[in-house]
Amino acid sequence: MKFLLIMHINEQIWDALTEEERNEVMSGHGPFMETITKSGEMVGTAALANTSQSAVVRVRDGVPAVTDGPFLEAKEYLGGYYMVDVESRERAFELAALIPDAAIEGMGVEVRPVVFTQ
Repeated sequence: MKFLLIMHINEQIWDALTEEERNEVMSGHGPFMETITKSGEMVGTAALANTSQSAVVRVRDGVPAVTDGPFLEAKEYLGGYYMVDVESRERAFELAALIPDAAIEGMGVEVRPVVFTQ
């Protein structure tokens, strides 16, 4: 079963962390990636740039229009994900709990089943 382990970033919470706490979160991803690579559960991962670098493309009456910024104005935005292939939903929960972001008060890791991949 494939799952996305989705990390959402809340800039207010992230900015309130000390530099040491932010570094612990970031450096904690290395051992996590090593764990799921060694177990054969890693399918892929991506870290995304800050929303200040985002753009949205909409087509209206056949004409594309590009605007700066994220699709939605929200406190949280998609920061990155891991795609894993695991035996069960419970194992996906176990792995999500190992991601350092899950230990930050006010943040968490969303676990969502993957319906289709190519």
